Amino acid sequence: MTSLPSGFHCHVANIGVKDHTDDFVVLAADRPVPAAGVFTKSRFAGPSVIVSREHLADPHAQAMVVVSKNANVANGPDGLADARELVAGVAGRLGCAASDVLVASTGVIGRRYPVERIRAGVAALPERPGDTSADDAARGIMTTDTFAKVASAAVAGSTARVVGIAKGVGMIEPDMATMIAVLLTDADIDASTLDATFRRVVDRTFNCVSIDTDTSTSDTAVILASGAAGTVDAAAFDAALHDVCLALTKMIARDGEGAETLIEVTVTGARDAAQAKRVAKSIVNSPLVKTAVHGADPNWGRVAMAIGKCSDDTDIEQDRVVIRFGGTEVYPTRVDDAGLEALGAYLRGEEVEIGVDLGIASATATVWGCDLTDGYIRINADYTT
Repeated sequence: MTSLPSGFHCHVANIGVKDHTDDFVVLAADRPVPAAGVFTKSRFAGPSVIVSREHLADPHAQAMVVVSKNANVANGPDGLADARELVAGVAGRLGCAASDVLVASTGVIGRRYPVERIRAGVAALPERPGDTSADDAARGIMTTDTFAKVASAAVAGSTARVVGIAKGVGMIEPDMATMIAVLLTDADIDASTLDATFRRVVDRTFNCVSIDTDTSTSDTAVILASGAAGTVDAAAFDAALHDVCLALTKMIARDGEGAETLIEVTVTGARDAAQAKRVAKSIVNSPLVKTAVHGADPNWGRVAMAIGKCSDDTDIEQDRVVIRFGGTEVYPTRVDDAGLEALGAYLRGEEVEIGVDLGIASATATVWGCDLTDGYIRINADYTT
């Protein structure tokens, strides 16, 4: 079991949003602490995103509440009022200001909270939550996830830890955040440093995962720092936070709806990091690349196609590009029949690496995704309002 960092407790319960499993999670510190968050840029952003953005104008928070299986999006003024009532209710139970409570919701869009059940769930929230299990909290925020996503790392040179939980397996193409992720640390980090570090790490991890090219209305990633373990080295904290976010990123990609194979795409030799990420995303997002991986077909032509779609990058020249599956070059070097058979066996593994060198400069980026299966279609065809 992974415990929360010192200075944090949680409350996990079923309040009737889901039929049988936990659907209501509150993660709380003993007092307002430095906090930061990044959110979707969707023009249909949900009330949870709106309220949390408002509350982080002062970069401190004491609690995070997550409602699972109901996104509370596209419900007009009623949905916003419901979110504010939820936050105020949690704040009242914890004895803090409503502005010190952040909120995230995930699930079906266009359906209001079951307000009476929410009220009853809030009324049952202990004034001082007593659970310290990150695993319990991670299970409580799941929707179509097949396993709870938890990661932790020690901050070198200190007793501080970083612990993260996340949910998300579909509607994932992040835009300054992704899915729902909550990171907690007992390192003593000031609000400004926490925000800058978090945004930098998110851009290298959560913003590098894609399941289906669809950006959620509810994307939220937040971090709170209790300070209970004292000051830490900034570089060591950055490294620990990166390790946790990267682990969660790979879990999300591996657990993509219907997924059977984790795809890692690395682009090197790019003009700059933005170009490298753009090309890598074009590859990992391609339905034809995804289905080729699913079918264990080493069809490098589909990778070439995905690179070529980046038509605004006029410095990409096909005679300088190198494409690899695993460590095997497939373009421009030709692969014989025996090599193709070996590549087919490689593509049947649980993880597939696709490498592309653009031959322009020295920038690089790595992104993660998954194959496209009939299971993805079935899950989303049956996922209804």
